[in-house]
Amino acid sequence: MKRLLITGAAGGIGTAMRSRLAHLAETLRLADIAPIPDPAPNEEVVQCDLADRDAVFDMVAGCDGIVHLGGVPVERSFNQILNANIIGLFNLFEAARAHDRPRILFASSNHAIGYYRQTERLTAASPTKPDSLYGVSKVFGEALASMYFHKFGQETASVRIGSCETRPTDRRMLATWLSHDDFAALAERVFAVPRLGCPIIYGASANDENWWDNGSVSYLGWRPRDSSAKWRAEIEATTPRPAPDDPVALFQGGIFTQEPIHED
Repeated sequence: MKRLLITGAAGGIGTAMRSRLAHLAETLRLADIAPIPDPAPNEEVVQCDLADRDAVFDMVAGCDGIVHLGGVPVERSFNQILNANIIGLFNLFEAARAHDRPRILFASSNHAIGYYRQTERLTAASPTKPDSLYGVSKVFGEALASMYFHKFGQETASVRIGSCETRPTDRRMLATWLSHDDFAALAERVFAVPRLGCPIIYGASANDENWWDNGSVSYLGWRPRDSSAKWRAEIEATTPRPAPDDPVALFQGGIFTQEPIHED
């Protein structure tokens, strides 16, 4: 690719992807509503509010691929979710349609299926059970991706990210952890395969405990290499086991199932 766009590039995952995905394109276009410091020679910075349609169209112009990490990443009020995650995502897909449909990796979330029990194993065909307004916005994003694929041929990978952090820090993350390296390797495959389609992919590393089955996307050739197992003993020794009826222990979405409806 000549130019790869990373939205939400000032965030934790976006920052981690800057060096890991730099080899995929001659230029990385880094976009966020927040400032992005110290761009490298192969990086160009765009400050963009996803709710601003014209700004999003300018942001997407000239890009050969998009890693869409932008938006509100946690539970917030409906208006905040609406502007960034719903209107903003619609703007992004319309901009992609207007600019030759560059392939998109859409950062969906495990919170799209957060009300499933941790004892249940899910596939891409499992119906959604969002645990929050944030989760609802990710269900919307997956549905939008599906419509744009079938109507316009826009290829998008919706990645239901578990917990993409430097390392797992609690018992739930022993199942949901996705290492930065494994996420970057997944992004590589999304842009490398001859035909992507519009898959739903569960974003988790090769953890001993895993709630999600990615059998339907074996054609991608993605094989996560990292595992939360190396931290299991430490986490089990330092974090108390939640009560069996605690939502953290019951539901795949953990504490998001306890979130109230936030007010502005």
